[in-house]
Amino acid sequence: MSEFPEKLIDGYRAFMSGQFKSQSQRYRELAEAGQKPETLIVACCDSRAAPELIFDAGPGELFVVRNVANLVPPYAPDGEYHSTSAALEFAVQSLKVKNIVVMGHGRCGGIAAALSPSAEPLSPGDFIGKWMSLISPASEAVGANALMTDRERQTALERISIRFSIQNLRTFPCIRIQEQRGRIALHGAWFDIELGELWIMDGQSGDFRRPSLG
Repeated sequence: MSEFPEKLIDGYRAFMSGQFKSQSQRYRELAEAGQKPETLIVACCDSRAAPELIFDAGPGELFVVRNVANLVPPYAPDGEYHSTSAALEFAVQSLKVKNIVVMGHGRCGGIAAALSPSAEPLSPGDFIGKWMSLISPASEAVGANALMTDRERQTALERISIRFSIQNLRTFPCIRIQEQRGRIALHGAWFDIELGELWIMDGQSGDFRRPSLG
C-alpha cells in the first residue's frame, strides 16, 4: 500500500498550528450550528483557481462546487447521476444561498480541449468529451473564426461558457423562481491566473469589467 503524500501531512500540520488554531472558535460554531453560506460558487476544478483563496474566504463563508470548466448543465431530472445539479439543489433549497456565481478562469484546460476536440483530454475518454459537449455550439462557432488568435478564441469561449452556464441555471425551477422573487442573484466572473485580475460580468450587457480596487 502506498503511503499518504507527505506534502499533504505537512500542509495539515501547518493548518492545525495556523488557521485552525487562530479560528478554533469559528470551527466549533460551524460544527454545532452547521453552515450558512450566502454565496454558492460554481468554479473549475483547476488547481490554480481556488475560489476560497481568490476571495479570501474563511471557513463556512462559501459553498463551492467545482467541475471541469465550471459548467452548469441544463435541468434534467432523468434519473441519472448529476453531482453539479444536486449541489445546486442543496445550496438553493437547503442552505438558501442568496448569490450564485459562475467563475471561469484563463488558460482553462477544459475550454482549450473543447476548441480542439481531437486532442487530449477529450479523446479518448469515457466522460470528459460528453461533459464538454455542453458547449459544443459555442466552441464550434468560436473555433471557426479565422480572424481570432488562439489566445483570443480561448478567452472568448471561457467567457461565453460563463454566460451559457448562467442561462442553464435559469432552467432549474427552484433557481428561476427564487430569482424572479428577488431572493437569488446570478453572477458571472472570470479570473486571470497570470495577472490575478478578476473580471465581473455585467448582468445586463454580458460584458466583463474589472472592479475598482481603490
